[in-house]
Amino acid sequence: MKKILIIGIILLLTFLVILKLSKSSNNEFIKMNNKEITDTIKDINIDPVNHASLILAWEDKVIYADPVNEGGKDLFASKPDADFILVTDIHQDHLDAETLEEVVREKTVIVVPKAVADQLPENLKSKTTILNNGDEKEFGGFSIEAVPMYNLPGPSANYHTKGRGNGYVIERGGLRVYISGDTAGIPEMRSLKNIYIAFICMNLPYTMSPEEAADAVLEFKPKVVYPYHYRQNPTKNFADVAKFKEIINSNNTNIEVRQLDWYANT
Repeated sequence: MKKILIIGIILLLTFLVILKLSKSSNNEFIKMNNKEITDTIKDINIDPVNHASLILAWEDKVIYADPVNEGGKDLFASKPDADFILVTDIHQDHLDAETLEEVVREKTVIVVPKAVADQLPENLKSKTTILNNGDEKEFGGFSIEAVPMYNLPGPSANYHTKGRGNGYVIERGGLRVYISGDTAGIPEMRSLKNIYIAFICMNLPYTMSPEEAADAVLEFKPKVVYPYHYRQNPTKNFADVAKFKEIINSNNTNIEVRQLDWYANT
């Protein structure tokens, strides 16, 4: 009887070790494969895949945002499998149906606005959940909220119309992450509350200047902000993210600006 009890304890301990390793495997995968360009904050590993594409390995889940293969490169071949894929808009640097078909797995849930859902191939629609601006839903321990992203009246007004695309606020255990998508410094962004990590776009003429982006960030005060989506097509010049950082640092030292290389793969 004592021998059976000892064997049972050994088996239980073995199971707990395996469970712990499996939960950390996705995070470790990203650490090992992108040491030079991956950042870690709290329980989240951040992989700046390219331009608008990013991967969050958050505890035991992997979240893709706008997976797009650029320049004929298979940027996702060595990445961990996605639990959730968030797509913000219909433009080709955000919606790439061919890449979606490559990266979707049996467990993957795709979250999109209706305008994106309307353009997805039929084989992906059964895995897709539509969230429009203001909608929120729980997915496996995460809350995902679709928030507005659009241009304000002016020369850029028609690039991103109000209600078509989504930014996203992802929350787990009180930690809130904001992905802006393509947007101006809109009132809905400025009124966000308790954001820990924010990914903020800045590329004229389609979204914001560094100055407008900094002004919006200073209003909603995330703890950490990452400039992303800062290539200014079609010239492929880059927005002045150093200027963005300078404005933030000069006005609020409690906001940390972290810069990653979103264009290492191009």
